[in-house]
Amino acid sequence: NSGVMSLLRPLLLDVVPTIRQTAALALGRLANYNDDLAEAVVKGDILPQLVCSLSEQNRFYKKAAAFVLRAVGKHSPQLAQAIVQCGALETLVICLEDFDPGVKEAASWALGYIARHNSELSQAVVDAGAVPLLVLCIQEPEIALKRIAASTLSDISKHSPELAQTVVDAGAIAHLAQMILNPDAKLKRQVLSALSQIAKHSVDLAELVVEAEIFPVVLTCLKDSDEYVKKNGATLIREIAKHTPELSQLIVNAGGVAAVIDCIGSCKGTVRLPGIMMLGYVAAHSENLSMAVIVSKGIPPLCACLIEEHEDHIKAAAAWALGQVGRHTPEHARAVAVANVLPTLLAMYMDTHSSEDLKMKASIFTKKALKSILQKCTYLPALEPLLHDAPPNIMKHIVGQFSKVLPHDSKARLLFVTTGGLKKIQEIKAEPGSLLQEYIDTINNCYPEEVVR
Repeated sequence: NSGVMSLLRPLLLDVVPTIRQTAALALGRLANYNDDLAEAVVKGDILPQLVCSLSEQNRFYKKAAAFVLRAVGKHSPQLAQAIVQCGALETLVICLEDFDPGVKEAASWALGYIARHNSELSQAVVDAGAVPLLVLCIQEPEIALKRIAASTLSDISKHSPELAQTVVDAGAIAHLAQMILNPDAKLKRQVLSALSQIAKHSVDLAELVVEAEIFPVVLTCLKDSDEYVKKNGATLIREIAKHTPELSQLIVNAGGVAAVIDCIGSCKGTVRLPGIMMLGYVAAHSENLSMAVIVSKGIPPLCACLIEEHEDHIKAAAAWALGQVGRHTPEHARAVAVANVLPTLLAMYMDTHSSEDLKMKASIFTKKALKSILQKCTYLPALEPLLHDAPPNIMKHIVGQFSKVLPHDSKARLLFVTTGGLKKIQEIKAEPGSLLQEYIDTINNCYPEEVVR
């Protein structure tokens, strides 16, 4: 408000080097504060000046100038685009070859903040020739530089398979994979994130990541004391597991499912999410893989997530994963039903069914999970308690299962009368001619008329 921007601009050309770099630092901190001030830096025509001086000044000034560019570029794609238009990328890429690691770090950081917005900006960073130099940066001894370079590679890879491929072609995977065991937690976070962003796009890219022998090494990250290392490790395994049954099988063979299950059991909140999703993806591929999740005792921690977590999206993910585990055969459904999941799912569905948008999504997942387990479940003791609470759209699936089992099982028929199940069936109001009515008739036909009456 006091017009400081226009006063700082001439100081960028001052004869005294310290004044130049302190002025740049001041501009960077202003621009970092919010997008209006970053906008003012662009409008004040300060960027071209910074770009010019990036190429000739001393290292302190280069760091300060790169900081301003990063501070402007982080706010929005439009501001990042302004940096690209004033020709800053080429100069920043030259800074990646600087002798001073601090200059490399500042330049890498600025490039990452530009690349993270969208694929066009990311492509501009690639076209400026940044990727091979970033791969060299992750091999430097300085931990801070390794972190930022890995983070920038992650930001470039995330947008599209083509961008991820350029990172792969520069030989990044092997160097990233070697750093999974690095003791520095912040570096591990970035390395795991970069490998996830590469692996998520396609089967081929996921296979390249696996071929770098990240298993079983990556499983140690699931026991890390740093929550984000755990989360990013589970995310990487999830991104590989989702593609094909073969990749999921490879993870199972490496002990990945058991490790993820332990990880879900040992943490809380959003850290659990990628692990929950990973179990769902593995179970979705085939009966055998779903059985691997059951045998590794995956159902109890997923149930725990349904009960303990407060966030709807985590509960919904757990419901979805349980649905994937239980949907294959009666045996799978029984394993889920025995864990007493069905009443919890039903209660969740009834609760979320009635409320606002986010819960609507949770409701859809929960309903799907309930349906897919119910349609396979022939374990009647788990179904019976649901007869008392279920809404009509769920009720038809429950009654349907009874109508399949009771005609062929005399013991179950007897039990159904003594527990009051048959009485409950008579109380259900079904539309004449509806599927539900058909199921009820089938059940009633199993018994002598006076019993039904």
